[in-house]
Amino acid sequence: MKSNRVTTLEEYFELGYKIRDPQVVDLLMPKLREELISLSPVQKQTDAGERTKIRAILVIGDEDGHVGVGVGKAAQVSEAIGKASRRAKLNSVAVRRGCGSWECKCEEPHSIPFKVSAKAGSVRVDLIPAPRGLGLVASEASRTVLRLAGIQDAWSKTWGSTATPVSTVVATFGALRKTYMTTTRSDWGA
Repeated sequence: MKSNRVTTLEEYFELGYKIRDPQVVDLLMPKLREELISLSPVQKQTDAGERTKIRAILVIGDEDGHVGVGVGKAAQVSEAIGKASRRAKLNSVAVRRGCGSWECKCEEPHSIPFKVSAKAGSVRVDLIPAPRGLGLVASEASRTVLRLAGIQDAWSKTWGSTATPVSTVVATFGALRKTYMTTTRSDWGA
C-alpha cells in the first residue's frame, strides 16, 4: 500500500488480498459515503432478566461500483454505529456495472449487466437490468444499497418477509456480490 502499487479496490481484490483493516477502504475509496438503514433495540433473555442492546444496519459506498454492508450491536448507539461501519468496510466488494437491458443497449455502466438473485433469511431478492432513465424500482432499503453501489437503473423482485430490513439489505448485497462471481463473455478473453 505505501509503495502505491495498489490504487483501486479492484486491483486489491485481483491480487488476492482480503480486507483485514478498515483503513484500507478509507485509502482506496476517498469518496466513501455511509447511510444508516435501521437502528433498533434487540433483547436477549438471560438468567437475570432481559438484556437490551441497540442494533445498527449501515451501508457504505462510493456510488462508483463499490459497496459494503455491516451490522453492529452494542449497549450504546454510537458504539453500535461504529461497529456497523467497521464491519461494512471489512465486507466491501466491487460491483460489476453495465447495460444488460435488451431495451437499452447503450453500453454505459448505469445498471447491472445481467439478472442476479440472492437469499438471506426468508427474503429472496432478484435484481434485473433496466433501461436508462427508469430509475431504481425497489424497496427503500434495497434502493439505498443499489444507489451507493452506483446502480442508477434496475428492477427488483422480492419474496418473503421483506419488512425485515436486515434480511432485505443482506440479500440485495449478496445479489450485487454475485455480479463479480459470475464469469461473463468479456472474462473469457474472446
